[in-house]
Amino acid sequence: MKQLVINAFGGPEQLQLVEAEHPPLASNQVRLKMHYAGVNPIDAKTRAGLGWGAEAIKDRLPWSPGFEVMGEVLEVGSEVCRFLPGDRAFGLVAGGAYSEELVVNCDDMMPLPDGVADDMAGGLALAGTTAWQGLTDHGVLQAGERVLISAAAGGVGHLAVQLAKDLGAKVVALASPANHDFVKSLGADEVVDYHDAAAVSAIAPVDLLLDLVGGTSGESLLSQVKQDGRVVTVPTITADKVIAAAEKRGIRATGMLKENEHEHLALLADAVAEGRLRVEVSQVFDLADGAEAHRQIETGHTRGKLLLRG
Repeated sequence: MKQLVINAFGGPEQLQLVEAEHPPLASNQVRLKMHYAGVNPIDAKTRAGLGWGAEAIKDRLPWSPGFEVMGEVLEVGSEVCRFLPGDRAFGLVAGGAYSEELVVNCDDMMPLPDGVADDMAGGLALAGTTAWQGLTDHGVLQAGERVLISAAAGGVGHLAVQLAKDLGAKVVALASPANHDFVKSLGADEVVDYHDAAAVSAIAPVDLLLDLVGGTSGESLLSQVKQDGRVVTVPTITADKVIAAAEKRGIRATGMLKENEHEHLALLADAVAEGRLRVEVSQVFDLADGAEAHRQIETGHTRGKLLLRG
């Protein structure tokens, strides 16, 4: 089977398409034919040797990236009772989704409702759980509150806009002018050009900032947060700096890492099936073009989700 791997940390050119052995199947696992794998910023950061992801796999190279996947069950282990061959499944994995086939723990996969398209499911698990957990578990967003979402047209951001609106919040979204109509179509109440410093400064104070950019951007947006407001900053590399800057202002702030919660995956899939949530798939790449997908995600200007096709 074909698989994208890195043998060393570095640029997108480190991604190499290789012929790999079919991994053995344990009793509690399923063999999955990958239909779509999400391409996320964490994939590129890990490939580059940055952050917690790279630290976790630095002694296990060569390694195949990819943390979210949708596919068809080909084979099930002897202890697996929730899936049968032919079932559609999606979920979060600890790498390896950039493969034509992969073996995953049964408990990491969720069945897909009939109303969810394969490509939407391929880009839902990681971005969706990050958005949901950032808004609810960490941000404790309540109906009627104002939430400011940066990078609102991106993979996590465009889902966060829809989920926040579904929770009854007033959504203020930051996006480039080219994405304003798109973000408005997702339900944002206010859309502001993040390049326009005066317009950003004029945003009325918000109860929650969901910071999806981090760094100096995350720090600068603290001025738009109420004194008793909250901040959830998602990029882990700059989280400490954003949190420290928030605390100097007396604002509660936290970083986050998404958790693999079955309840959340089911909630997200149901929201897609019911038409309350849509995953915008902007581009689909073949496995052989994985390096190009990484170059695209690293621009930081992707609308919605990028996928690899099995």
